[in-house]
This record gives sequence, structure tokens and C-alpha cells, in this order.
Amino acid sequence: MATEQLPRGRHGLSRETVVRSQRTRLLQGMAEAVAERGYVRTSVADVLRRARVSRETFYEHFRDKEDCFLAAYDEGVMAFQGAMRAARAAAGDEPPFTAFGRALEVYLRVLAANPTTARTCLVEIYAVGPEALGRRDALRIGFVDLVVEALDVPSHDRFAAEAFVAAVSAMVTERVAAGRADELPALHGPLLDVAHRMLAR
Repeated sequence: MATEQLPRGRHGLSRETVVRSQRTRLLQGMAEAVAERGYVRTSVADVLRRARVSRETFYEHFRDKEDCFLAAYDEGVMAFQGAMRAARAAAGDEPPFTAFGRALEVYLRVLAANPTTARTCLVEIYAVGPEALGRRDALRIGFVDLVVEALDVPSHDRFAAEAFVAAVSAMVTERVAAGRADELPALHGPLLDVAHRMLAR
């Protein structure tokens, strides 16, 4: 989704509004550049061209390229997690698998609708470095925790939840990496069936 550039010259916008707009454009520019060029080949200059801000402004917000990437990653993860939590909450008193199915469906649809962010969070994260891999692992653990909580998986069956999450991650990441994020919603039914067979009590 395109972010509107601020008007040139004098304007009545607050400093807070200007800073927020700059940061948003930089995060979007990072995600777009990385999706197009890959993290390794992306430079700060690539991000600046897309965000339409100065180099000085970039370094007012971020230490370096990695810092900006990690901020874009965190932003994407928060969006996905927020959509899943909202879907679970909307399920109300529905049976656990129904509520979990809603959350999984939203996750797949949000990824499909945001292929640039999906590539940042699921593919390019592995090229960044140890801190990024730590965040990716924390996300995996959080997803496992969500499955365990949503489906009331007993502690001795946690490995099954880990295996299910690994399967979801592999199948989703493969499609995103191949530029086929539009196929993700079709995984919902088959993945929910696997979850039922692996995790239903």
C-alpha cells in the first residue's frame, strides 16, 4: 500500500506527524527494496529512493540497514499477529477448532494480500544475521504457543504443535519465495485438516 508523501515546503503539520510519516515511508521502502532485490543486494540508497527522504533523515531514525530491516520486520509481524488475535476474538464462543481455523484463514489471507511484507518476514529474514534469526525463532515459538493455547494441547503433545507449525512455515515460505503468495488461502482447508488429525483430542 502506497504511503502518501508529505507536501514540499512550508506546511502546518506537527513534527510528530512528519517523523511518523518519514518512518512509515522508510519501513515501506525497505520492504519494497528487499522484496525486489533481496536483503544482501539492497543498499540504504535503494531505500531512500523509494521512501523519498534524505540520507540524514534515514540515520535520524535507524542506525543502519539492518536496524531498518528489523523495524520493518517487527511492523509486519505485529500486523499479522494483530489480525490473527482479532479473528480469534471475533470467534467468540465457537468451538476451539473453529476459532483456530478463523485465525489461520486470516493469517493466510493477510500474507497473500501483502506479498512484499510476507517476503520480508518469511524469506529475507534468513539473510540478515543472528539477531534477525533470533526474532524469527521467537515468532515460531509464539506461533506454537498460540496453537497450544487455542487447541488446549497438553504439554506432552507440544511436539505435535511444533511439527504442525513447521509444516505451515515450510509450505507458506515456499510459496512466498516463489512469488506465489496468491496461493496461500487455498492452503487453509488442507492445513486445518492436518491440524485436526495431529492435534485433536
